[in-house]
Amino acid sequence: VEDVEEVTTALVGEKFGSYVAAIVEGCTKITKDSSDKQTLSKKIHQKIFSGAALRPEVMLVKLADRLHNLRTLAAMPKHKRQKISDETLDIYAPLATVFGLFSLKREMYNLALSYKFPKQGAKLLSQIRRFEKAPEILDIMGMLEKSTRDVWINAEVTVRTKGLWAYYDSSNHILRKKIDNPLEILIVVDNCQDCYSLLGLLNKTFPPIPRTMRDFIANPKPTGYQGLHVRAIVKGQQYLFKIRTEDMARRAQRGLFKDWSSKNRNQRRFIREIQELFDVIGSGEAGSYRDVIAASGKKEIYTYTPDGDLFCLPVQSTVLDFAFRVHTDVGHSCTGAMVGTVKYASGHKLHDGDVVRILRADHPLQFQPSMLELCRTPRARAELSKTFRIRRKLQSKEIGLSIVTQEMLKNGLPLDLLHTDGVQTILDHFSLADLDELYVFVGEGELRLSKLMYQIKEKLYEGRSPLVDPTGHLNKVELSVLDPVTMKISACCKPNPTDKGLLGFPRKRGLSIHRKSCLRMNKMKFQRDDIVEVRWKLRETRVEKTQSLVVMAASQHRIMMLLGVAPEEMKILDVSLLSKTPTSKPAWEVTFQVATLYVLKKVLRHMEKSALPYEFGFES
Repeated sequence: VEDVEEVTTALVGEKFGSYVAAIVEGCTKITKDSSDKQTLSKKIHQKIFSGAALRPEVMLVKLADRLHNLRTLAAMPKHKRQKISDETLDIYAPLATVFGLFSLKREMYNLALSYKFPKQGAKLLSQIRRFEKAPEILDIMGMLEKSTRDVWINAEVTVRTKGLWAYYDSSNHILRKKIDNPLEILIVVDNCQDCYSLLGLLNKTFPPIPRTMRDFIANPKPTGYQGLHVRAIVKGQQYLFKIRTEDMARRAQRGLFKDWSSKNRNQRRFIREIQELFDVIGSGEAGSYRDVIAASGKKEIYTYTPDGDLFCLPVQSTVLDFAFRVHTDVGHSCTGAMVGTVKYASGHKLHDGDVVRILRADHPLQFQPSMLELCRTPRARAELSKTFRIRRKLQSKEIGLSIVTQEMLKNGLPLDLLHTDGVQTILDHFSLADLDELYVFVGEGELRLSKLMYQIKEKLYEGRSPLVDPTGHLNKVELSVLDPVTMKISACCKPNPTDKGLLGFPRKRGLSIHRKSCLRMNKMKFQRDDIVEVRWKLRETRVEKTQSLVVMAASQHRIMMLLGVAPEEMKILDVSLLSKTPTSKPAWEVTFQVATLYVLKKVLRHMEKSALPYEFGFES
């Protein structure tokens, strides 16, 4: 509807009903926006993903639309061809894989790659055409047809050469010159029983490669795909054999939208997972949506609970992905898992066939931001993003309350002004729901203090203030946690939380901490209310991560003496020699643990008293 002024979403609703109108609205691009091209493209995609989270049909329409665009791409200028090809390879072709629309996926990849790599693609296509006529293929087909006739199985044997899509390395964005399995041999039989009979015959004719047989009839893929797969080496070349019935072959092409029904239990679960995927990438909270789509569209692994329940997960999924697939509460309290008889941490990557028993704490845990990068399933990413967001909001609310309180005192304004009836006019002016949201916005740097103070003076204090507007003095924030989700120790000046004179920029993604002497920060243009002075309550702030320091030059005797009289609370884990060549004063790395920032300060003070040169970078 964005292309035709006379046609609106309301008109579509009148003609075709509200359901079709909602699908059309989900597919409609954002047109009136002042953002730059990159930001606009991101907003358009997120709108489509949000629409698909409510109705997956939105994405089916977008995939069909994109396929039509690719089929007519020759008429477009070169730069447009490249842009559409890149977008297809990053987003739409992997999504067709997620839906199980394999014929659509193959055509999208083949068309996009032929435009992205025109010369290399043409050479590969010529090579692919030669494979079809290879004499060894005709021999294999002949042997299979004869064997099936001998045992009275009605079978149709065809060969499918893999197209450009199989040669595309999505991680490195290149076309490979050759692949291990350029051909697939498809065998279609009359019924399910014949599938298994033919598998036995096939294994007898062409001995299979050990552990390559996959039974997708007994264990269908989440998309509903069924069939038997087995690999064999014939005359030095590896081949993939796929055995299925006519109905299974049709289902393989149509994926999720074959026999659409919310009453089908397996399909209903898959539709819910699809909606979760679009909900995550539509919110923009779980990192790059391209990465999430790529992870979801990759090959699956089959994992099991101790009771034998099957969970199909993307390759490289972690214990935490498995835990969230079992139940949300299980994920939030997951400390690790027993995989077989071995105990692993929650970030451990699972393998095909693993039997996993989740180990749980009796309370929800606070996961590190690095877990978001490790997780592969949309549900795990969504839940982690949600908890990170809650942690940041709580921290921002505390920071915002502290800043507003100090600023009002500096302006000579009574604190109870914010608890009078008139405060609603302030909230309405900034389109905020309540005082908590106001504190969050200040703590995230989204609401400027000068604007807030002006409104408070004008609307709650009759436009006057007994004091002159404050200048120069920064508001102070005291913290008692070192949570990398809510704050970032900046890499440019590497501040140490035990130091005085640290500054923080309130941001939506958390507080960005710098030293006062930071060169990069001093080049930035900012005003007094853009920044706060940050201090930690040293005795109350726990240090969870292992720390390390490097002593630049010390004899073995000296380093041992130094550590022998170190504070008792310093738990030394390792002392490593760093110098590669023999020297009287080598460099040493000392790895240690401390309970609080107060103990860390004692350790650093001890190092300073020793007069030995050392380097320390805080691990947050």
